[in-house]
Formats: sequence, structure tokens, C-alpha cells
Amino acid sequence: MKKNTHPDNYRFVVFKDLSNDYAFLTRSAAETKDTIVWEDGNEYPLIKLEISHTSHPFYTGKVKLVDTAGRVDRFRSRYSKKAEGAKG
Repeated sequence: MKKNTHPDNYRFVVFKDLSNDYAFLTRSAAETKDTIVWEDGNEYPLIKLEISHTSHPFYTGKVKLVDTAGRVDRFRSRYSKKAEGAKG
């Protein structure tokens, strides 16, 4: 491998899918303040993901609703208010 091709902060990082708690260890230069203790007992920087290959419908073949910010609930409450006003 050529020298000086990677950034100085290129290190092992854990990526964790928050929708199903799947995590994997790889190298990255992504910045984060969070850390996690990995299976080998060492502490690594943690990058939190909302979706990964284990939860994405394209890879799993299943449609799964991932609502981390409450957007669906807000939509339903807004829609129900409008639907009630249209009936009366």
C-alpha cells in the first residue's frame, strides 16, 4: 500500500445500526465523540446508523418501518385532525 494515502485519523471504528442493534468493526476516518467497548474488550469510536444492510428493505426483502424521529406519528395525528374536520 502507498504511504501517506490515508488521513491521520484513519482507525478502527464500530458502526452500529440503531434499528436492530447490529454492529460491525471496520476502519474509517469519520469523526465521532461516542465510544463503545467491542467484543474483544477494546474501546473504539462509535458511529450510529439509522439503517444498514441488515435492516434495509433492498437487502432483506422485507418492508420494515424505521421511524427514529416520530415522523409517522406526527403525520398520523395531523391527518386525523384534518379527517375529523372534513367529516363534520
